[in-house]
Amino acid sequence: MTYTLITGASAGLGKAFAIQCARMGMNLVLIALPGGQAHSLARHIMEEYPVDVRAFEFDLTDVDQLQYHLPAIVDACPVDFLINNAGVGGTASIAETPLENIDRIIQLNVRGTALLTRIMIPHLLEHTRSHILNISSMAAFTPIAYKTVYPASKAFITSFSLGLREEFAGTGLSVSVACPGPILTNSGTARRIIGQGLKARLGLLPTHEIAKVAIRLTLAGQPVIIPGVANRISHFLMQLMPGNLRLRIISREVKKEMQFSI
Repeated sequence: MTYTLITGASAGLGKAFAIQCARMGMNLVLIALPGGQAHSLARHIMEEYPVDVRAFEFDLTDVDQLQYHLPAIVDACPVDFLINNAGVGGTASIAETPLENIDRIIQLNVRGTALLTRIMIPHLLEHTRSHILNISSMAAFTPIAYKTVYPASKAFITSFSLGLREEFAGTGLSVSVACPGPILTNSGTARRIIGQGLKARLGLLPTHEIAKVAIRLTLAGQPVIIPGVANRISHFLMQLMPGNLRLRIISREVKKEMQFSI
């Protein structure tokens, strides 16, 4: 009896991953921030699907909490699939961004992902076959003004994932990274995406569709996953551009989000 561990699991894409995995018959370990409704989601999933779901609420940026909770979790729930979904971003001029916001992006997207993965790898290697799916972003493929730290953190996740994949090639552990485009996770995100115009909306996919594609291709062993035909075309075309031109075009579009940022 094995489990899939999902971080950032109580809402948005993380919730979609949880439901999709349950539909596929996977037992789940859900990790979310305190007050994130992870326990409520766990009860709901167990009412709908014949799987076991365990929920834990703690802050992944707290190293002491990580080291306290994870050994007990894997001791009770053998994990053979890790989905590092938790992450945070935002759009703002760097000069006006509070220091704590910058620190939060780095602590969660970079340090939290790396440390949790390091702790989990020995347990994943105990299984004949296991998987890691890290959630990056289309933003990982280019620097972006008015986001600055966020795409840099996602570039780290992409690089980190592909490095891990090569390091564990030939073992039973397969590592994939998903790079979705814009996601409508809440009203604030919706306003920002709408503010970017038609080109941004073309890449939109429902969270359940992103989760379905990402899980299927991870289990098939694909290294880099870009959900959505429009996003794959956009990525291909952007890679044909000189880097400085790509930076200016994307940054100009992102700047339109500023009026909707809090």
